[in-house]
Amino acid sequence: MGHLISSTRMLEVARANGYGVTAFNVHTLEMLQAVVDAAEEAQAPLILQTTVGTVKHLGPEYIVAAAQVAAKQASIPIALHLDHCTDYELLVQCIRAGYTSVMIDASMHPFEENVRRTAEVVRVARAAGVNVEAELGKVGGVEDDIIVSEEDARLADPNECVEFIERTGVPTFAPAIGTAHGIYKGEPNIAFHKLEQIYNLVQVPLVLHGGSGIPAEQVKRCVALGMGKMNVATELRIAFSDAIKHIFEQNPNENDPRKYMVPAKEAVKKLALEKMQLTGCVGRAKDVYL
Repeated sequence: MGHLISSTRMLEVARANGYGVTAFNVHTLEMLQAVVDAAEEAQAPLILQTTVGTVKHLGPEYIVAAAQVAAKQASIPIALHLDHCTDYELLVQCIRAGYTSVMIDASMHPFEENVRRTAEVVRVARAAGVNVEAELGKVGGVEDDIIVSEEDARLADPNECVEFIERTGVPTFAPAIGTAHGIYKGEPNIAFHKLEQIYNLVQVPLVLHGGSGIPAEQVKRCVALGMGKMNVATELRIAFSDAIKHIFEQNPNENDPRKYMVPAKEAVKKLALEKMQLTGCVGRAKDVYL
């Protein structure tokens, strides 16, 4: 479409029409290309995401450059999002580099401090035309250096969600509803009653964190209750890595990266297409421009 866009309208349209946009955490150029290929084939809007660890590993300018090339060549709307950032300086650096969406994660702080930090990021991002995501409660599991034990995974309070959104002006919102980062040990225990309350009380698109391995029916239920964005990270990494491992099992002496990166890309693309089907965003690329 020419350039990266903010995901604000993309997600508002998704919530209004009862589907979700799948957001994929990518760590290499090949992973980025694979999910873009999948979204192009599916004619789905796309959110590329990177963790803070990946930003430090590759550098925001390299990531933005690759995402901008994808946006220039693709016929679908693409946003670039910084996932789970607690560092204000890094967040601003990513906005300056060209990210079109950022997540300020101050969920580990008391409510008032979370409001203060989020409102400050919203103020800066709004001036740059960049989407902001924030979290209330704590999503369990591990996300880069942020480790939340299952005991500490605190569900978001629906009334606090209303106050938080009103006071911060945050345009997209991730309430902790019992999902976790990583792969689930058992069936996830999603608090659908709380999600339904939040959905009825707030107008902004909601974000489903810990989207790897949630059973299909539960994902669909979350999407129907306003989850306009679903994050997929761990499953994508596993698909990518398993494909590479398989090549080395067959040929331990393989030394041409193209020989193992091509199957790895294919595995990521296949999984990305499945996840887009699941959230209902296939064929929805045109919605963003209507």
